[in-house]
Amino acid sequence: MVNQIIQDRLAAMRAVMAEDGVDWYLVPTADFHNSEYVDAYFKVRQFLCNFSGSNGTLIIGKDCAGLWTDGRYFIQAEKELAGTGVTLYRMQEEGVPTKEEFLLQNMEEGQTLGFDGRVVDARFGRKLEKKLAPKNIVFSYEKDLADRVWKDRPALPCHPVTVLDEALCGQSVEEKLEALRRKMREKDPFIKGHFLSKLDDLMWLFNIRGGDVACNPVAFCYAWITMEECHLFLQTGEMTEALKAHAEKYRIILHDYSETADFLKACPMEGRVLCDMGNVSCAFYGILSERGKVVDGPNPTELLKAVKNPVELAHMREVYKKDSAALCRFIYWLKKTVGKEPLTEYTAAQHLDHLRSQVDGFLDLSFPTISAYGPNAAMMHYAATETDCAALAPEGMLLVDSGGQYLGGTTDVTRTIVLGPVSAEIKAHFTAVARGMLQLSDARFLYGCTGRNLDILARQPMWEQNIDYKCGTGHGVGYILNVHEGPQNIRWRYAEGMKEAVIEAGMDVTNEPGVYIEGSHGIRTENVMVAVNGEKNGDGQFMHFETLTYAPIDLEAIDLSLMGPKDIERLNRYHAAVYETIAPLLDAEEAAWLREATRAVGV
Repeated sequence: MVNQIIQDRLAAMRAVMAEDGVDWYLVPTADFHNSEYVDAYFKVRQFLCNFSGSNGTLIIGKDCAGLWTDGRYFIQAEKELAGTGVTLYRMQEEGVPTKEEFLLQNMEEGQTLGFDGRVVDARFGRKLEKKLAPKNIVFSYEKDLADRVWKDRPALPCHPVTVLDEALCGQSVEEKLEALRRKMREKDPFIKGHFLSKLDDLMWLFNIRGGDVACNPVAFCYAWITMEECHLFLQTGEMTEALKAHAEKYRIILHDYSETADFLKACPMEGRVLCDMGNVSCAFYGILSERGKVVDGPNPTELLKAVKNPVELAHMREVYKKDSAALCRFIYWLKKTVGKEPLTEYTAAQHLDHLRSQVDGFLDLSFPTISAYGPNAAMMHYAATETDCAALAPEGMLLVDSGGQYLGGTTDVTRTIVLGPVSAEIKAHFTAVARGMLQLSDARFLYGCTGRNLDILARQPMWEQNIDYKCGTGHGVGYILNVHEGPQNIRWRYAEGMKEAVIEAGMDVTNEPGVYIEGSHGIRTENVMVAVNGEKNGDGQFMHFETLTYAPIDLEAIDLSLMGPKDIERLNRYHAAVYETIAPLLDAEEAAWLREATRAVGV
């Protein structure tokens, strides 16, 4: 039934394309702000091809269609695309063309490529223009053709904006604007304006939060910032009295969201304009480039936001303790209950979500809880539903990736929990993942390192077994913001256009190696760490990580024969810290279980 619906939608889309003289049409995942996760209004790609992952691009031709996604989603995409007529292109796999290469190979001289210029970033748009130049391709990006096919499309979300207490933020808007303008001058003394469209950057800069994307507390908005003025564009329905007072206090001029384009076309625009082509849409980049000289560069707010200040870090440490305690309660409950009461992936996730909701300061989940049993765990972003989920049994393992939004921080943690007997192979894989995670946690490195210098510490135990995981090892985490944040990351592979940043003291980052064997099992162990300065001497500034997450690594799946003395010492040291930190937050029965779950081994 779903297959036929998708085929009908693609047929309708091709008819609209023919009416408008468009030969090929490209549909990305993003919204108007190039967000990773998007509201239902922007899920055009999913509507047209049924793939629900957070990353993917659909290309529709007259006689074919293809979906490009990364290794996190290969298994999921294959399942969701089955029977739709859409071909899966596994990104970065040998022999698989990139989107640009595919279009160059398949488009004919002078054909037209269409896309909604509001949801395609300017950097990718320019890349397409350059790649397809030999075939004189015509670009049409003024229309959202899918809007004529999606008859019952949801409305654009609009939720009241919340102003954060400065005691939570550690810096005022005035201080943040001053830092931003200083970075603008350092970038280029001739830069006089900055157009900002990245939602988490905007929320951080103005100390506000919204509700326009599920689990991501952001509001749709833009900002135009000069050395003297600051203009913020929001939907009128989101402007509360508290926001208006906040804006007046910091001399922020408010405008309706729909007025952004007209304002940019008419406002004084002297000197050069800074904007990040990777996050500004083709539509807005076109307006800015017509007005004057545009300087492409990262938003200064991105790096400023990524380095958490002492106030933020203090709140995060407390939030992570409480969140870790909720996860420990869940693991105890799960092990005690499985096999005695009916449980499914979905009901287990619901129980964990409930435990989190009881934590002081809880606002929301930071992403929908991933609860994946057995072979389902091989899909990195698997989503169980009430009507489509596996029953749990006292055997195998359950992978649970989860997190919360709190007044004081955003959490992200994964544990793979033993429910009953597991094979020797699974234990070998689980032990390798634990070794890698602990090895990276224990890293000592010189200032100047990026995540590419550190990734091998987590990945080496898997590579020793000739296996790999098709994703990065770590990403930044926002502060009461998006669970995925840059520019910091930990990954071994460099891809064109990928952001890479020096690890700075105060940056938080996940540490999440894994093993994913299709049809068999998936394992991931994930903590969040923050980089701190260590000793400084003649060799430079040494650094290390402070772990924020405190939850046991399941000893039932550890094979001590595959661990060296240093591995065992790291495991015992981490477990001692887990018990010391979390036991006071649990009841007597839970604390007794945690003592056993974190007992010293191999000594």
